Amino acid sequence: MLTVAPDIEVLVRFGRALADPIRCRILLALRESPAHPADLAEALGVSRTRLSNHLACLRDCGLVVTIPDGRRTRYELADARLGHALDDLRTAVVAVESDRTCAEADEKGCC
Repeated sequence: MLTVAPDIEVLVRFGRALADPIRCRILLALRESPAHPADLAEALGVSRTRLSNHLACLRDCGLVVTIPDGRRTRYELADARLGHALDDLRTAVVAVESDRTCAEADEKGCC
């Protein structure tokens, strides 16, 4: 049974999903249109195994869903509003100095 996650949990799940460049690329591709894993792997230039692991993470985060499509499975964003959120995040102005990363980047793996 699906449930709706509380506000903070939604942000944490979204952050976890966006923490990896491949998952970001998958979400942006699915923002354009639903896709089958083989097509996504080819478009993104990653192995099917690697893609499968990232799709599992995105499913676990609740950001993508699977849709049976004959003998295949198609992936799409769980909610159309996620596409709008991705657009908003992509175009947001982030104030960074080009020669700096977060002070804790090496130990926490950010930036």
